[in-house]
Amino acid sequence: MNTLYLLRHAKSSWTDDQLADHDRRLSKRGRRAADAVAQHLSVKHVAVDLVLSSTAARTRATLEPILARLKPRKVVFDRDLYLAPAAALLERLREIDEADASVLLVGHNPGLHELTLALADPESPVAPPPLSGKFPTGALASFSFAGPWRRLKLGTATLVAFVTPRDLSGDKD
Repeated sequence: MNTLYLLRHAKSSWTDDQLADHDRRLSKRGRRAADAVAQHLSVKHVAVDLVLSSTAARTRATLEPILARLKPRKVVFDRDLYLAPAAALLERLREIDEADASVLLVGHNPGLHELTLALADPESPVAPPPLSGKFPTGALASFSFAGPWRRLKLGTATLVAFVTPRDLSGDKD
């Protein structure tokens, strides 16, 4: 069985309107959310072989507390993941080496939301985020699936968990 974690970057800051979108940092709320997700993954004893991440400042900052706790074998920052659509994310996942059984992909909406909806087997024990709803900042979708990465197909991964920072910390800001 392979495990896939899809993580949307935590809440970014809009206070510096001189920054390009790619360079936006996390807000205070985003930093709290990143810490909450890192704590959650640690408590769940998640082991990750490979982290694939967009190069955006907000994805890197979201990853900092996670990397400190999980210590994955490999971390790859890929500019092509920045604002990538679901189809491009799926193609990148299909390129993963079979030695990497557990992968964390950190990226952006709408691609992550669309990919989550597309991958989820309708028989999954957890319902995916609503089609008309959102994949909130800092949200984490956890999937399992049998077979090699190159054969990952739409509707064939079991969504085993979907958590948001609000679920983890009760943060209502």
